[in-house]
Amino acid sequence: MLKTGRSYIGIGVLALVLLLVFEYNKPKQINWFPSYVSTHTIPYGTKVYNDLLPLVFPQAQQVYRTPFEFLSRGDTLTGTYIFVNERIEFGKTDLSELLSWAREGNHLFMASESFEKELLDTLNLHTSSIYDMNTVTPVFKHLLVNERARANDIPFDRDYYTSIFSELDTINSVVLAEVLVKNDSTKTEKRGISVVQQAFGKGKITLSTFPEAFTNYFMLKDENRSYTAGLMAYIDSSKPVYVDNHHKAGKTFYTSPMYLFLNTKELKWAYYLALIGSLLYIVFEGKRKQRAIKVVEPLKNQTLAFTRTIANMYFENNRQNEIANHKIQYFLDYVRTRFHLVTEKIDSQFHHSLALRSNHSKEEVKALFSKFHDIQKTSKVTNQQLEKLERNIHDFKAKADGKQ
Repeated sequence: MLKTGRSYIGIGVLALVLLLVFEYNKPKQINWFPSYVSTHTIPYGTKVYNDLLPLVFPQAQQVYRTPFEFLSRGDTLTGTYIFVNERIEFGKTDLSELLSWAREGNHLFMASESFEKELLDTLNLHTSSIYDMNTVTPVFKHLLVNERARANDIPFDRDYYTSIFSELDTINSVVLAEVLVKNDSTKTEKRGISVVQQAFGKGKITLSTFPEAFTNYFMLKDENRSYTAGLMAYIDSSKPVYVDNHHKAGKTFYTSPMYLFLNTKELKWAYYLALIGSLLYIVFEGKRKQRAIKVVEPLKNQTLAFTRTIANMYFENNRQNEIANHKIQYFLDYVRTRFHLVTEKIDSQFHHSLALRSNHSKEEVKALFSKFHDIQKTSKVTNQQLEKLERNIHDFKAKADGKQ
């Protein structure tokens, strides 16, 4: 029997070792998270774009603060402010500061799948989505409208839908890029507007619904970077360019010390093995040393039963006056401990203070103490009066505790 048990343990250990070996040597999965962070090398990071940007725009600058903090500082900033993320929602303060900055003669460039309603309403724009449901691998073709900047149609096959501008201000808007998708089984292509530009005060605003054009995956594939370069041609290279790093779906830097362990293959598996070893140690050591703990029944609390017995004695002997006085005294003690008020002198000031602290009006407090006074003057308290007194005190406490 002992040899059989050891064989099972050996088989289990061998299976665990083989599982760890296979897990360690399996190919690393690609991280498709849309981070759009300038330092990320994952497919949907923007490291390639941000590394190439200074070559075209020598005055490019990375910004890690909110637009309001960055633009409201003392010196005057001019140029182009670029935002690239899966979704961009500034909030009222940041958006107002950005629009004021663009109105003064600057360029606001934003690439996002969706924009906040206030920005779209300001520019008289509406967005929607178009789908390619005819193939297992949808393909959307992106192209620039300007003949001089246009390269070949750029295919993108990572999504089942893409965002477009469904309505726009035709007087003030200039279409910079479009997207094509097969409409139905007839192979006809449906067009949608993906990039628009509007004059805004003395400046201009450019909106793109295709932020993937700035990702590592897009720019490193075939000749796709020509599309991104065509969009960047609409930015004045003689002026400073500010690249946002605040409004990002992913973290721009990692603050957790565990990131080093979990991001390095060897250290990650060493960490997992240490956890597994610790767990096995706890299981086997605990099994060997644990002793049964005797169950000790706690003493029963007889306070409630004793109180009921005393109360029944008073009630059966028709000592309602004493019960009522006890209830009033207990209530005064409740006021002292709960609301920290002195009850030696019951006057108008006391009523006012208790009303402020107990969620009651001064008239309610005054009426309650008036009932106390009437009961204390009564020579014989009836059961009905006693029950009413109990109800009044209960209602007062319930309202003071916010239960009414």
